[in-house]
Amino acid sequence: MDIKKIIRNIDWLLVFAVLALMICGLCLISSATYSFALAGGNSWHVERQMTFMGIALLLLIISLKFDYRILTNYTKYIYGTNIVLLVAVMLFGHTQLGAQRWIQIGSFTFQPSEFAKVFLIICLAAFMDKRIEWLEEFKDYLMVFLYIFLPFILVLKQPDLGTSLAFVAILLGMIFVSGFRYKWFLRLGAGFVAMLPLFWMVLKDYQKNRIRVFLNPELDPFGSGYHVIQSKIAIGSGGLLGKGWMEGTQSQLNFLPENHTDFIFAVAGEEFGFIGAAIIIILYFIVIWRGILIAMNAEDNFGALMATGVISMFMFHILVNLGMTMGIMPVTGVPLPFLSYGVSSLLTNTMLIALLLNIKYHSKTLQF
Repeated sequence: MDIKKIIRNIDWLLVFAVLALMICGLCLISSATYSFALAGGNSWHVERQMTFMGIALLLLIISLKFDYRILTNYTKYIYGTNIVLLVAVMLFGHTQLGAQRWIQIGSFTFQPSEFAKVFLIICLAAFMDKRIEWLEEFKDYLMVFLYIFLPFILVLKQPDLGTSLAFVAILLGMIFVSGFRYKWFLRLGAGFVAMLPLFWMVLKDYQKNRIRVFLNPELDPFGSGYHVIQSKIAIGSGGLLGKGWMEGTQSQLNFLPENHTDFIFAVAGEEFGFIGAAIIIILYFIVIWRGILIAMNAEDNFGALMATGVISMFMFHILVNLGMTMGIMPVTGVPLPFLSYGVSSLLTNTMLIALLLNIKYHSKTLQF
């Protein structure tokens, strides 16, 4: 591999932002699980996250050797693998926290729906790239909608509403850059509103409770509303500068549930304060900004569509996670990229960053 080319073509600002988020994530996971480890629980969260972080970064570097365009030759196999894994979850999946989303092989557990985001972005970008010249009328997009329907339904059935909605975010981002007209978005919006009663009927009871609690957290303060109430207390108590690393009372005394996964931003708000939380948001802004530039300057439609799908997914995860920890969006169990604990999420997000860097690395005319 040409070291000089790597130094010249890599988007170092994007790399810096991602590494900074990963390091921040390790600090927050360490703090969030510290009291649990002292009480005699498993203390391997940080070590496991750090180990797979090293593996993910190594795979990212190796991926630069291959041109992203070769992926178009394997999309049928990638799509098929995606469907097989999602079906395998339904048949042999490991149930945890009331959802059947994981496959367990020995002591290793992974979540296929996380990797499905990467597979979908690659396959949908290739599918639309081959048809981009014929996407002129609303009816021309029906095949695009049908293309994601099967993986969407399989993930929704697990149930994993957060990932299903991430699929929708990816789709909306891609069709937007492909020339989908604004009036057609209005049609989709009207159709979504019309389907809300049916959508409500298929939701699980706990999902309905999350929506009710979002509208009024005090409706169930010791049940469904407990997470949001404690999260808002944690963020608010951090003040301007925070209480200090490992000094947060909400997280250290375990008042804040899921503090190392879905609600890790609340730990950041309590311990690092407004300044620390703002820095984290700025780092995410850098990731989104660099991704948009890569999409805008990509040399081909396939690269532009993939980059758009990646950024759409990141934006969805960031906005939804931050929104639910601050009580302005329903709780959906969406992890915060690079900060939340989770091997599948970490590997998935790193793979998506690798796609962005690969598009930048193998382009000749990019100017940033």
